[in-house]
Amino acid sequence: MRHRRSVPLLLIWLGLIAIACNLSDSPPPPTIVPRATSTPPPTIGYATLAPNELPSAATQIASVPQQPDVALANLIIQVVPDRLFLHIDMLTRMKTRHVNSSYTHPNEGIGAAARYVQAEFNAIRQISIQQAFSVFTHEFPVEFAGVSSTGQNIIGVLQGYEPGAGVIVLGAHYDSINLDFENASADAPGANDDASGMGALIEIARILSQKRHRATIMFVAFSAEEVQRQGSIAFVKDYLQGQNIDVTAMINMDIIGSSDDAAGAINDKEIRMFSVEPNESRSRQLARGIQLIADRSAAPLEITVQATGDRAGRYGDHMSFSDAGYPAVRFVETLEEGDRHHTPRDSMEDIDPTYYVRATQTILTVVNSLADGPRPPRSLSLRDAGGGLRTLVWERTTDAAGYVVALRAPGAIGYTASFETVENTVTWEGFVASRFVGVAIAARDANGVIGPFSIE
Repeated sequence: MRHRRSVPLLLIWLGLIAIACNLSDSPPPPTIVPRATSTPPPTIGYATLAPNELPSAATQIASVPQQPDVALANLIIQVVPDRLFLHIDMLTRMKTRHVNSSYTHPNEGIGAAARYVQAEFNAIRQISIQQAFSVFTHEFPVEFAGVSSTGQNIIGVLQGYEPGAGVIVLGAHYDSINLDFENASADAPGANDDASGMGALIEIARILSQKRHRATIMFVAFSAEEVQRQGSIAFVKDYLQGQNIDVTAMINMDIIGSSDDAAGAINDKEIRMFSVEPNESRSRQLARGIQLIADRSAAPLEITVQATGDRAGRYGDHMSFSDAGYPAVRFVETLEEGDRHHTPRDSMEDIDPTYYVRATQTILTVVNSLADGPRPPRSLSLRDAGGGLRTLVWERTTDAAGYVVALRAPGAIGYTASFETVENTVTWEGFVASRFVGVAIAARDANGVIGPFSIE
């Protein structure tokens, strides 16, 4: 018999507080800097170059922190398991969150789920730094199984302090569905798909809202993902493109709570990340950068970059962003119990507490780096230096204590080598196309936080 994990008891008083939160009127959208103009194979691994392989500029690496400082460690320990499970428990108790289910029932259906999520976001606003976390809803028309309704995407925004630093979107979907797709009353608890993503979304928003970040972070709870991602498509078209928002990264969390499959195999060390092809797409470049940031930040789970936009025959809200030209990725647990999804068996029993916490911490680490690390270096140039040498040079980045140079070999999905330097120029015989076809650079601050990577 397959071993089942136990789930810690939820604190009743936390549940009562969550239920008691009153919804306030939706404030107007925040001011955001507009834009200027079968299982796939895992990634090819990358490694730090050996000392005798390093370019001479990298010998000054000693003054660059090799591990993130205590602040990052303190950040991830703020993830509270009981809070994560409270959110899953509250959402699964609603029986179904089908888009055609009740919008008015106090405890069941898509309407109850929307009110719960908005109440949680409003509670975060009250405790956020200088109440800088704003909350609003985005309504859109939903058409499914001959029924018309009005869906709601629920958005929390933490405004960044650095002009031009862009917007990071962290998303998950709160609707659920049964394999009897058109049956709006069939039991569809959706614990892993995708109450797990929703729990992480709310918890990460709570933690990150305690300080301001360079970049603006949008926390988006999507509706109607299960019906051809109508919610995220509308959000991208009506809100992001309508206001010309500069989204530099979209991260989708969808099915992140379990470490095993139906046969009992366990992988509690890794989490998959999907991004659309081709291998040079902005989404794939974002995925490579996230993987390297997580590795160098000692994130709890190893991220494996996958070769396709999603699992065969599947989709997620990240695709609505990549379809529109925004760089976007999806996190999914490495092993799945696919026979549970969209059935009454997708319950709390399917959540692995330890793995789920680590997945949340890993994504928190990545979002914090993308939002708070120095902006990526600009004006990269590779010049012939003669004698078989080539010089890589870039503009210095404000607040950079050093730089991470990432290199990709021909045919590799991820970066295959990397090194660090405190200089903004590197002369090396290794910059040849036969060895590497892609190079990207990220800045690291004095605390060891790595920012987003440049375009290759």
